[in-house]
Amino acid sequence: MMLVRAERPEDRAAIRAIHEAAFGRPDEADLVDALRVEGAALASLVAESDGRAIGHILFSRMWIDTEPGAIAAVALAPLAVLPGEQRRGAGGRLIRAGLEMLWGERIVIVLGHREYYPKFGFTSELARALENPFPAGALMAMELERSALTGVSGRVRYARSFDL
Repeated sequence: MMLVRAERPEDRAAIRAIHEAAFGRPDEADLVDALRVEGAALASLVAESDGRAIGHILFSRMWIDTEPGAIAAVALAPLAVLPGEQRRGAGGRLIRAGLEMLWGERIVIVLGHREYYPKFGFTSELARALENPFPAGALMAMELERSALTGVSGRVRYARSFDL
């Protein structure tokens, strides 16, 4: 039985271990810690199986800098699932639960696998007019409010902790 719930303070060591195991380095775990300290985290969820944390997702504030001004958006990053638990639905459950929590938000942006994120509604087409430092097609967007990206062009600006 898998449960998705909000992060609790006592989950922090497990969250760090999940990211380090999934990515094979501490960078993403350090990013999660830095986003918390910066106050940019909007939603942080844990997937739990048999009382053990097996996955984590973080959504944080970001912006699209346009000519008229900055537009608030949400960054989905990072997402991690323990290697032995991958391909069992935890990542998808974390994404869906997180998107449902983003009340009042209009745009979510993710940098990720082009084969994985489109099944949740993300497309590189929606992010086409957004300037970014990533390979073509890797940045994807989703509109939580219909037509939120219509006519929007500008540069994406992540929270300082991303160090981009």
